[in-house]
Amino acid sequence: MARIWEKYLDDRDAKIYSGAGLGTTYGLGKKPALLIVDVQYGFTGDGPEEIEDAIKAYPTSCGTASWKAIPYIRRVLETFREKGFPVIYTIIEGNKSGDNDRVAIKGQIFNHPLLLQGEKGTRVVEELAPKNGEVILSKKKPSAFYGTPLVSLLTAKGIDSVIVTGCTTSGCVRATVVDAFSNNYKVVVPEECVFDRGITTHAINLFDIQQKYGDVILTEQVISLLEALKNERGK
Repeated sequence: MARIWEKYLDDRDAKIYSGAGLGTTYGLGKKPALLIVDVQYGFTGDGPEEIEDAIKAYPTSCGTASWKAIPYIRRVLETFREKGFPVIYTIIEGNKSGDNDRVAIKGQIFNHPLLLQGEKGTRVVEELAPKNGEVILSKKKPSAFYGTPLVSLLTAKGIDSVIVTGCTTSGCVRATVVDAFSNNYKVVVPEECVFDRGITTHAINLFDIQQKYGDVILTEQVISLLEALKNERGK
């Protein structure tokens, strides 16, 4: 099966990466956690509309790409809930009082009134709404690990691997994946469960993650791996 990034690579690229021995598969550990990174209205918009229209309300919106990914994320989320595995969300919020320069990205985009603390743009989309016991971490930088207690939470639960979903592939997802790898977690990214503003940046960053930091596989494969694991619920 063709991968999403293949059309952006030439024969020389393929030979260099394969010849270097990159792209090792690590698989999924025995105790995974699901990270849902920034799937909030500020990055999705209120509904599926083209990005040119979506950014009129939310300048950070990824448009229709987000709404294509959400049903896939929901399938993984439902499997985690059935198995009793931990689910952790992140959101980005601008400060209502104070400087929002370099919150998440360059500039002060999180001064936008819909992206401030408590406003709709900072809320997880209803389709993926957290349940009791599921953690929401507010962050100010791209990685879910930076400036948050994420490592402590994962350590307390004995987690050995993370499944990373959300947005954007080239920004907060990639940063989270790199930090997860740096903390020696096995990392899996379900291809259909992440999204970005542009298809090229999305595809090339997935390729780079697959080559260096994690396993980028299809959502169906992720669910199969999860279903093969022992349930945590009811212990």
